[in-house]
Amino acid sequence: MRFSGLSGTHPARGILNDNARGTTIVGNVYERQQNENGHELRTIIISRFRVFFVVVALTEGLTATAAVANDAHTYRVDVDPELHRLDVHATFRTPVSDISARSRSAAQFLKDARRCDDGAPIRVRGHRLITPPGGITCLRYSVDLQGAARAERRNHGLHASNVIVSPTVWMWRPRLGGYDEIHVRFDVPEGMRVSVPWEPVSADDHTYTLRASPQSGNAVAIFGRFESSVVTVAGAALRVDVPRTREPVALAPTVEWVREAARNITLAYGRFPNPAARVIVFPMATSPWTSSSPVYFGRVIRDGGETVELLIDPRKPQEAFYTDWTATHELSHMMLPYLRREQRWLSEGFAQYYQNVLLARAGRYSQRDAWQKLYDGFERGRASAPTLSPNQATGRGERNTRMKIYWSGAALALMADVELRRRSNGAESLDDALSRFQTCCLPSQRAWSGKELVTAFDALLDEPVFEGLYRQYADTAGFPDVRPLLLRLGVTVVNGEVKLENDAELAEIRAALTARRYTDEPGK
Repeated sequence: MRFSGLSGTHPARGILNDNARGTTIVGNVYERQQNENGHELRTIIISRFRVFFVVVALTEGLTATAAVANDAHTYRVDVDPELHRLDVHATFRTPVSDISARSRSAAQFLKDARRCDDGAPIRVRGHRLITPPGGITCLRYSVDLQGAARAERRNHGLHASNVIVSPTVWMWRPRLGGYDEIHVRFDVPEGMRVSVPWEPVSADDHTYTLRASPQSGNAVAIFGRFESSVVTVAGAALRVDVPRTREPVALAPTVEWVREAARNITLAYGRFPNPAARVIVFPMATSPWTSSSPVYFGRVIRDGGETVELLIDPRKPQEAFYTDWTATHELSHMMLPYLRREQRWLSEGFAQYYQNVLLARAGRYSQRDAWQKLYDGFERGRASAPTLSPNQATGRGERNTRMKIYWSGAALALMADVELRRRSNGAESLDDALSRFQTCCLPSQRAWSGKELVTAFDALLDEPVFEGLYRQYADTAGFPDVRPLLLRLGVTVVNGEVKLENDAELAEIRAALTARRYTDEPGK
């Protein structure tokens, strides 16, 4: 990360701005501290006597960052026209000795790894290369792409003109930390494409930049002839890739659906949280899941970049996709950084909250429907694992705690949103907190704790709200009781059916939360 200067955009705050990476750190006071290896900078942000710690990657001196940033490892990947093989040539900026692939099955697909200088073969132990003393500065190797593709279940049902293989299988590289970068250029045959989760440097020559990331999962790469489009939403450019299946799927309706889901996210604070995210839509006419939904499954992966994967049933009518919540839920995750496992209830809960609020703002849900869905979710969360706290429930997995994990954070989000709006008379909201957080801290290259997240939020507000709620509920058995708040909002329930009362104390706040924000239809 490279700091380029100071400016001010928020009252009583300064901004430490990184123009090259689009990241800003907001605060009144900042202080630099190196860690033991000299590559991490801990920025202490003090706002109204609250301290906010953000770990960012820097060199040992700010003056050296510009030169170092341009001194990246470089990879050239040649893609075989028949999609049988990848040939990789890696050049390292300094000798490296720790080279590995993240997948433990990668070695079975590695072919002929050699040093460039003398052509000496390099042996493999597990998923690591055995390099000579002093390391190497150049590496050549080949990968059995077809073999790796056969082992990847997402290739089942794909047309032979494209294959899916995770970079964790074919990318043998040094560990990345701090400011480290790898520039990867793909040489692909005419008519073919490549899709990877990394930041594009130049789409014309298939060059990308790989940086450190939370590695929350194994993002995929797609090689060959597949459908691809770029969706521009509120200044962000989302790549939408659709692998080619044996049964053709129309690209345009899929792209329009993703475009609307992305526009839903902008109804929070007017921007999309990641300026260069990727969405992969996997059409699956047959699925192991039994579902009436047009979207079987979705997830967001923070691995080299941010990718949303959506598995869809292409046989469903197009209108069914616009009222399905999955895409909006997964894209909502990008409004927060990746959270550590024990605090995943916060990220899942915020996404649950916003999927309903944003679909109401988009006009896909009526206000009553949105509050019905929120109420039903809160009730499911309240009944789930009542003897566990949210932190305990997340740490134990999802077998019997799924609803607590998915709805505890939604309850906390509602409480915070209403309190912010109430005390500011509508001038401040959860939308505003997320907007300021996006300006300072997203996209993030690391995993955050729940405590770090709520501390960051409160540092961006005039008065704290999140830390108190987190302390009250994160380690407390049971479920945050939102029933009194719902009554104050005018959300009453009779025999499980929600009714909205417009004369309630906080009825105006309830209406503002889910009020429709635009009326235009997809594609118009």
